[in-house]
Amino acid sequence: MVRRTKSNFLDIFLKNKLALSGFIVVAFFFGVSFFAPIIATHDPTEINVKIVLAPPSADHLFGTDELGRDVFSRMVWGSRISLKVGFVAVGIAIFIGTFFGAISGYYGGVLDAIVMRFVDIMLCFPSFFLILAVIALLEPSIWNIMIVIGVTGWMGVARLVRAEFITLKERDFVTAARALGAKDSRIIFGHILPNAMGPILVSATLGVAGAILTESALSFLGIGVQPPTPSWGNILTAGKDALDVAWWLSLYPGIAILVTVLGYNLLGEGIRDALDPRLRDQKG
Repeated sequence: MVRRTKSNFLDIFLKNKLALSGFIVVAFFFGVSFFAPIIATHDPTEINVKIVLAPPSADHLFGTDELGRDVFSRMVWGSRISLKVGFVAVGIAIFIGTFFGAISGYYGGVLDAIVMRFVDIMLCFPSFFLILAVIALLEPSIWNIMIVIGVTGWMGVARLVRAEFITLKERDFVTAARALGAKDSRIIFGHILPNAMGPILVSATLGVAGAILTESALSFLGIGVQPPTPSWGNILTAGKDALDVAWWLSLYPGIAILVTVLGYNLLGEGIRDALDPRLRDQKG
């Protein structure tokens, strides 16, 4: 039964051309970030005032910035920052959201009401402005950004996990586990949670795209990753100040952000479609 389900998942996913495109994009940027020391042709922080705002050429594929730094190398190393922020921030959000969603959905009652009302209160605040307020009070750093994005982005995960737990806790395998004397912690994390991982995985994939976009926006506003550390957002900031004479500073990081976010969204949508039991039943 499990083998058949895995086969159906792969069949549906591999036939989804958009999902495959998203997977290829994600894999490509993973490769770029992993092999950054090899791919980068220059030191991303090396300043050369002799070639300030030089256009793209054979030696500098994406041109140079206002300090003469190679934009291609900064883009390559910036991919590491974007992926790191995306995965760490989403990891924090998934951990917090899964914990609160699990206990809320499993126990229900007063505990469920308290947790959900807190979630509703958090959702009342526009998340980006909440992040801006918190970042403004803290020292801008990559770790602060990752933590703040994660801590302010768990509410949707909590609602999703809660809904899954409310459904799954009434299944026969949970009843059987209770009859055998299994503790609540074992039922939650050993029986119910593994069966709820599909929607959580989809949420995590889509969340990475959102976290990358948020980090880029914060860096663009000057309160994200601080120079000389390269990130796509602060490269865009330099492009904004020299848009009329250095179009490449805005074009290349803008395309990278667009393609990466689109890739993660397509991948997440493809995983969600492949996990849809209605599609699996049709395939089976």
